[in-house]
Amino acid sequence: MSIYPKNDLLIRAAKREPVERTPIWLMRQAGRYMPEYRELRKKAGNFKKFYKDVNLAVEATLLPYHILGVDALIIFSDILTPLESLGMRFDFKEGEGPVFENPIENEKDIEKLGQFNVKDVSYVGEIINQTGKRINYEIPVIGFCGAPFTLAAYMIEGRTSKDFKKTKKFMYEKPQAFKKLLDKLSDMLIEYLNFQISAGANAVQIFDSWAGYLTPDDYKEFALPPVKKIISSLKRTYQPVIHFTKGVAGFFDAMITSKADVYSVDWMIDLETVKEKLNNQASAQGNLDPIVLYASKEVIAKEAIKILQKWGNETGHIFNLGHGLMPDMSVENVKFLVDTVKEKSIR
Repeated sequence: MSIYPKNDLLIRAAKREPVERTPIWLMRQAGRYMPEYRELRKKAGNFKKFYKDVNLAVEATLLPYHILGVDALIIFSDILTPLESLGMRFDFKEGEGPVFENPIENEKDIEKLGQFNVKDVSYVGEIINQTGKRINYEIPVIGFCGAPFTLAAYMIEGRTSKDFKKTKKFMYEKPQAFKKLLDKLSDMLIEYLNFQISAGANAVQIFDSWAGYLTPDDYKEFALPPVKKIISSLKRTYQPVIHFTKGVAGFFDAMITSKADVYSVDWMIDLETVKEKLNNQASAQGNLDPIVLYASKEVIAKEAIKILQKWGNETGHIFNLGHGLMPDMSVENVKFLVDTVKEKSIR
């Protein structure tokens, strides 16, 4: 059961209710840039064991709470987690990311996929539950999933890709089979996110990391409908849904029809444009370029304030990066960003 957090800044901003300051959390906020995270990862042995070990995953999830003082914790997991339940076999190779043993090559491979069983990801529910307890429900715990298009791209490419050639070829040559795969994935993700909400998630984020590689027409035909289906099928009382698409500038007008509560954007779209287009019908999250964190503190403060000023004093904005933190970033600079946003956004 989801217990409402004491510091509900993020939820209020997501629902465009009054806030005392802008809430902040960061994508990939528990990561290799933290020495404490590297210690936990070493203890786990490999990445997959790490996110499946409830105790270690909870410890990783909690690090940004203790070290950075963020306003929300996103659970330590991976977007590929539920795919094992369908029969997809993959592992994470150092410096390369996920590599699949059995990528999808044709329609028969889609037919062979098993039924998702929520028991196969019971550890994810436990991580959510334990995280809430450990922080005494102080701040929101965010659950998440990868969007159907992004997961399909991993399944077809068999690994990360620079051009998604295999995925797009499959999509263009076998559009109905591709849509069948997206539909199967959206059914799985509805169940997966509903499970996370029932386990105690106070908000959920859908990551469509690779949809930005599509044309606006293909985005509208393939990537957007399954996300709409997921959002409309979630069983929630107050829990906001955040929809993130990297490279969204070309089809932001389409993206904001998904009926999410919050649209998370990268740094390639102006926040004033985002605000204007949302027209107080939804909230925004973002959109500092993560590379700014390699600069001096003066530059970090200047760029953070610029984003706060673009949104203005109204509610409806959650400060975040346009993408995740990187392994060689300075913890000191990341903490400085969090402190700056908290101080400079007081209403």
